[in-house]
Amino acid sequence: MKKRVINVIFALIGIGVGASVMPLLWGVLNLAQTAWLNNVIVDSLIGAVVFLMLSELVSGWIISKLDQTEKALNTKSPSFLLFGSLGTIIGLVFAAIISIFFSRFPGPLGTILPLILMMIFGYFGFRLGTTRREEWRRLFGGRNREKKSDDTGSSVLARKADDNFHKYKLLDTSVIIDGRVQAIAKTGFLEGTLLVPTFVVHELQLISDSADALKRGRGRRGLDIINQMKEDPEINVEMYDGDFDDMTEVDSKLLKLSKMLDGVVVTNDFNLNKVAQFQNVPVLNINELANALKPDLIPGEGMTVTVIKSGTERQQGVAYLEDGTMVVVEDGQFFMNKPLDVIVTSAIQTAAGRMIFAKPAHQQQSLKEEGEKHEAKHPGKGPRPSK
Repeated sequence: MKKRVINVIFALIGIGVGASVMPLLWGVLNLAQTAWLNNVIVDSLIGAVVFLMLSELVSGWIISKLDQTEKALNTKSPSFLLFGSLGTIIGLVFAAIISIFFSRFPGPLGTILPLILMMIFGYFGFRLGTTRREEWRRLFGGRNREKKSDDTGSSVLARKADDNFHKYKLLDTSVIIDGRVQAIAKTGFLEGTLLVPTFVVHELQLISDSADALKRGRGRRGLDIINQMKEDPEINVEMYDGDFDDMTEVDSKLLKLSKMLDGVVVTNDFNLNKVAQFQNVPVLNINELANALKPDLIPGEGMTVTVIKSGTERQQGVAYLEDGTMVVVEDGQFFMNKPLDVIVTSAIQTAAGRMIFAKPAHQQQSLKEEGEKHEAKHPGKGPRPSK
């Protein structure tokens, strides 16, 4: 069906071109006086046949490009298509108004200039409509909200919906590769829409094409997670096609886009977190969330750990919990690579995570038994002073 439509379009173009160009060709060949050859019907037929042959050569390429365009449009959101179409129409209208002055130019200049203006203004209209669509939506949506608040007169309804709500959560490269944001979004703890800019996807693509096998695996994991979140009906994910040509750093683009959309950056990059705080950009740090969700351990509680290496201080040993929390065990060097029951003495929270200090449980038990024996021998004298 597509091929037939292309053939018909090319034939109609050929009829117009043949009727206008062929008389000039006959004049060059000194055949302009031949009545049966130089007439509108013959010229139109020759043009139609030539363009039909040309359509057979290029129809396959045109159909493949149309299919690619159709697939690309299917991935776009309705707001992208709506504002892109409106921007294109407005650009073409402006181009048509300006072309009135250029259409009076003699010769082909009066035809070529309006076409060039149509292409330029149509393109810029499309770009302005798609890259700034959130601002247009907020502009018209703000007027509707103000009108509604005036009608209701209620102080509660008059409050803006976005005073304490950020619709867009912008994902950076590190948090996508990490993958935990997918599970968090699936539970419903992230309200609004997860926004993945194209420059972040481009960085993931560069990482996945790296010569380093580790980086290549991380990049492919990030691309797989994006596709899984887009296919999950419980997660609302959108793509942002705009870019900032005056910037090269992805983190800088992400912060600028967050300011433009009044969104929140979701990351686990420590440095990006600090820069965002300096620029007053809201940040959701996945690592901080994970640390906040770890259960607090009260001094005196027991646990079983395995000391795997020596600590920085004398006779200290270091163990790790399943969530990666470091446990520093006093005299732990004597129990390397063995399960050990310990008693928590204290815990501190740092920017890098939580650190727990503990002692072997049998030491605590022996001290307790020794105190009980001393109390039995010397009642009322209190515990024996330590040496």
